[in-house]
Amino acid sequence: MTALDTAPLAEAGASAPTLVHLSGDIDIFTTARLRQRLINTLDHSTDLLIVDLSQVTFCGAGGIGVLIGVQGRARTRGITLALTGVPPRVARLLRITGLDHRFPVMA
Repeated sequence: MTALDTAPLAEAGASAPTLVHLSGDIDIFTTARLRQRLINTLDHSTDLLIVDLSQVTFCGAGGIGVLIGVQGRARTRGITLALTGVPPRVARLLRITGLDHRFPVMA
């Protein structure tokens, strides 16, 4: 898993979403690093944090757990965590677990 970019989408300030691009596998070997990067991103995020999964090749249950945990931390800070570019396999995992209703998904 690689965090390709973490930045506000525009220079407009707090109203512009923060976008994080992820790539590669999100598995037992990468979840701890992903968790820490996303938590660190919350310190600099705007009110909307969008996680782009379009380049993610695999996401296991641990990766979903990280997203759930970070979403909880985001909520306590008044930040909405949304997903975009959700690959079919990840979308299926979210649907099977009922978590597809928990995460806002942006086109």
